[in-house]
Amino acid sequence: MPKYLTQRQVDQYHDEGYLSPIDFISESEAESIRHKLEEAERLYPEHINAENRNNAHLIFGFLDKLAFHSTMLDIVEDLIGPNFSLWGSVLFIKDPGSPHYVSWHQDATYMGMTSNNFVTPWIALSPSNRETGCMSMIPGSHKNQIRPHDDTFADDNILTRGQVVKDVDESLAVDLILKPGQMSLHHGEIIHGSQANLSQQRRVGYALQSYMANDIRQHIGKNMWLPVRGESHSGEDVELLHRPESDMHEKAVSRRAIVNKNFSDILYHGASLRRNY
Repeated sequence: MPKYLTQRQVDQYHDEGYLSPIDFISESEAESIRHKLEEAERLYPEHINAENRNNAHLIFGFLDKLAFHSTMLDIVEDLIGPNFSLWGSVLFIKDPGSPHYVSWHQDATYMGMTSNNFVTPWIALSPSNRETGCMSMIPGSHKNQIRPHDDTFADDNILTRGQVVKDVDESLAVDLILKPGQMSLHHGEIIHGSQANLSQQRRVGYALQSYMANDIRQHIGKNMWLPVRGESHSGEDVELLHRPESDMHEKAVSRRAIVNKNFSDILYHGASLRRNY
């Protein structure tokens, strides 16, 4: 029996490759976290900015708490089992009127894992809809393995390489409309993307990318994992990460820099160019 989701929701996730919307935290909690995030951006601009939004959960307690929220962990267990770790996180932020978009892609393409059966929760900290540039999914596309991607390095593409899957039937796309505090969940191989923010408000999303069962390994870079629930990743090649003792703790900041370097080396492996994020 699932711990939090219904069996119908679990079946839907495995069949369609995503699940949305899920009520996670209240709108007021989401607003409070967004304010904390924007204050962190103001106070520590060199540590959290448009080119440095990976793995902020390692240095800020308010983001770490979302990653370890009991409801979150029960939902993830319902989908991938009781033993899992967190590989990383990404803040996806589109400013008002921003032309930035996310092309059609599959997350697992450049993540270098031995299995792509992992789950990414995407938490809305502000309204995520068609006007603000919500995510769209191609249902069932996770069943067709990884498709070829072209690296475009397009200026307004938020993705590292501007990678894009060609010949996507956009008529099949489903928009994931989320209120602040709601989240979606998607499989590592599902084709998805998002459009520009045409509104006058900031669109802020926090992706926990991704929770992975402890039998999954990294085969390009270093195996760096944050233990979350049950038995953690283990082995001579595994480095276990730690939750932050406090916001911007010196050791945590240094550790995050190492993790981000590893993150970047993996995502740009074999690329012809390398951007600053």
